[in-house]
Amino acid sequence: MSQPSYPSRLRVILLCLAFAHCAAPAQTVDVAATVVIHRPAEKSVANTSANVVVWLTPLDNSVVPVPQPAQHHFTLVQKDKMFHPHLLVVPVGSSVDFPNLDPFFHNVFSLFNGKRFDLGLYEGHSHRAVRFDREGVSYIFCNIHPDMGAVIVSLNTPYYAVSTADGVIRLKDVPQGRYRVHLWAENVGLQSLSAMSREVQIDAQANQLGTFNLQGSAEITAHHKNKFGEDYAPVPKDPY
Repeated sequence: MSQPSYPSRLRVILLCLAFAHCAAPAQTVDVAATVVIHRPAEKSVANTSANVVVWLTPLDNSVVPVPQPAQHHFTLVQKDKMFHPHLLVVPVGSSVDFPNLDPFFHNVFSLFNGKRFDLGLYEGHSHRAVRFDREGVSYIFCNIHPDMGAVIVSLNTPYYAVSTADGVIRLKDVPQGRYRVHLWAENVGLQSLSAMSREVQIDAQANQLGTFNLQGSAEITAHHKNKFGEDYAPVPKDPY
């Protein structure tokens, strides 16, 4: 039985090495950061550094492979004239259900840069859904009840985390490579958030993003118009 030629053996070795390289799991690290939101003294409230979203978008092929975020079904409940939860982070392409668990009508809408929609009036104990098919931040309101507000952040990357009450952020299992850091925080101006964005190299020696100091500004969810761009009518004193 003849032995394989040297070129043939070389090709086999190279193929085996290439397969081993592709099959080897990407080295990952846990990335940490801290967020501090500074607000005017008269607007200081507890846990002001909670619910800040930080995410990383890969900049080149150094992050291999980049897994696509799994699309899921999420729920944003309307109950007692409130949205639950107040903040929801979803992968792009996900569907969000808006069940009305109150015994009266709601009209959920969003006119911001994430997903623009208007679900119209629908009665208690019914529901409607929206597919969030683009990246962005959607401020969610009810056209009947001005105090109702929530936020949905839809992302194209699986590398994100939400800050805890003390402003701590931990992104788990991030592959080493080059990224751009992005932040979103409610009631912080877009210019302030954009100023925090920067390129970073993530590896075992560089996994600390430092502290992000943000300045609180206008309260978007507290001062908004209805879906027609007009002020809300005075809310009558009735069960609705």
